[in-house]
Amino acid sequence: MIAAALVAWGCGAQERFTNPVIGRDWPDPTVWEADGTFYTVATGMRTILTSPDLVHWTDSGKAPLSEDARAKARAAGRNFWAPDVVRLGDRWMLYLTCYNSDRDCGIFAFSAEKPDGPFEFIGKITHSTDTGIKDTIDPEVLQDPATGQVWLFFGSVGSQNRVRLNPTGTAVAEGAVYEHTAGLKIDDNPSRTQVYEGAYLYRRDGWWYLFVSGGNYGDGSYKIRVGRSRTLEGDFTDREGRLMKDGYATLLLSSDPEDTFYGPGHNGEIFTDLRGQDYMLFHCHNRASGTRSRFTFLQRLFWDAEGWPYFEGGKVLAEDLAPLFGR
Repeated sequence: MIAAALVAWGCGAQERFTNPVIGRDWPDPTVWEADGTFYTVATGMRTILTSPDLVHWTDSGKAPLSEDARAKARAAGRNFWAPDVVRLGDRWMLYLTCYNSDRDCGIFAFSAEKPDGPFEFIGKITHSTDTGIKDTIDPEVLQDPATGQVWLFFGSVGSQNRVRLNPTGTAVAEGAVYEHTAGLKIDDNPSRTQVYEGAYLYRRDGWWYLFVSGGNYGDGSYKIRVGRSRTLEGDFTDREGRLMKDGYATLLLSSDPEDTFYGPGHNGEIFTDLRGQDYMLFHCHNRASGTRSRFTFLQRLFWDAEGWPYFEGGKVLAEDLAPLFGR
């Protein structure tokens, strides 16, 4: 359950909530919505949480993977990282990193008829041993509404890459080419400040925004950054027009050494409420917890006159205005 403080409505004021909205270890969250209910799973793939409003979360007690699917995933990798859930056609698709090492890891696909699963094993999408791309992790799968093409963005210390999938999202498309999209390889950037992972794509006003995380996920160097492109196939650039594949991206959310909330990163999806306000979920450390856990936070996302996203003050907020869904 969540630690969330709500202030009563009055004089038309919007209620507020306190962060984190998921007060348990819930890193690398993916969140999806169906019929007025939000669902989330995270690294570890232990259970599915549900919510009516992105603020109040309840453990459904349901395992995201069937027993057979979990056994097949375990055979592929000891660790389950950074799931991504997306609707493709009439199926719910789940993409998962199965990880043993940076040279032995891959992205695998699962599918379900219902949004809360259970998801069944389909098979391997791509693997580091096949491509030579280190850290084949952190899948982000989406379908371009303009072309119908399905794309996979992924990667970390081997740089961030993209490749086109078949129409059902169950395999790499025939003849598709892997392309470097963002970030440097760790050999060229040992500090990881320009090594990007946790890709998330969002379309707004004719732009595709590529949100990434850079730094070390375990400390305060972790930050959320962003760039954009007119097309999914094009070059993504930062606010100054510099290429993301050259290691550039515009800073969006960060922390200072003394902050209670530090190391924000690996954001989940963006949702727009009934008032037209955008909200993003991401994981972050809470120093006050006395643990190394990465909790899930929710924060309102703003857009400036030039179409660039920003957070209030560029820092993680302890409380924020609550989104309005289904009222």
